[in-house]
Amino acid sequence: MNIGVCISHVPDTASKIKLSEDHSGIDYTGVPFIINPYDEFAMEEALKTKEKSGGTTYALSLGKDTVKESLRKALATGIDEAVHIKTELELDSFSVAKNLAEEIKALNLELLFLGKQSVDFDSGSVGQMLSELLGMNCITNCVSLEINGTEIKAEREIEGGREVVVTALPAIITAQKGLNEPRYASLKGIMAAKKKTIAEKEAVFTDSRINVLKYLSPQGKSSGKILGSDAGGVKELVRLLKEEAKVL
Repeated sequence: MNIGVCISHVPDTASKIKLSEDHSGIDYTGVPFIINPYDEFAMEEALKTKEKSGGTTYALSLGKDTVKESLRKALATGIDEAVHIKTELELDSFSVAKNLAEEIKALNLELLFLGKQSVDFDSGSVGQMLSELLGMNCITNCVSLEINGTEIKAEREIEGGREVVVTALPAIITAQKGLNEPRYASLKGIMAAKKKTIAEKEAVFTDSRINVLKYLSPQGKSSGKILGSDAGGVKELVRLLKEEAKVL
């Protein structure tokens, strides 16, 4: 079985993000990048599936040369092959999905894992777009997974509970936290990854359907009001909710 995992190279969630002076983009100077945390669950599930069913695992990532850092980490963790789809542009989710779809078809991948969303732009839509573009079944927000032959049984997280679904290969799974416990790269894996070649492909689709006009920082929170600790504070609270907040 050919198993793929799509990886996003994203700013470390602990980083402080700054906007460029003209607010046209983000200033990434000095910002460390990591594998998208949700993609780590996807990668672990790809490795577990290979260990159970055999096959070859592929990591795919689209972006600048810096994404090779994350691809190299994927190889160190145990992924067999890595593909870098090169572009200097920041593309929207649809163009990302279109470029990934071309490579997925070329590799004849039967099972594809992604994180449920990336932690930079949080669109959470690439998996579903790939499903439509490739004609593959799709289960999103997956927290439990069983694969027997060509049948897939999964639990997915929904509002207020979980939903059990069954589908069949070829399929796309987007991983939610709790699906598994991602492994660490071994020293042997790290050394082996340094010797591996990352295949390079040029992005074919570079026209985004969505163009970002401007980035704005969130407004600071206004200072709170202390209304007192006795019963009189309740009357004042009700008045403020009616007259100022206008929620009553």
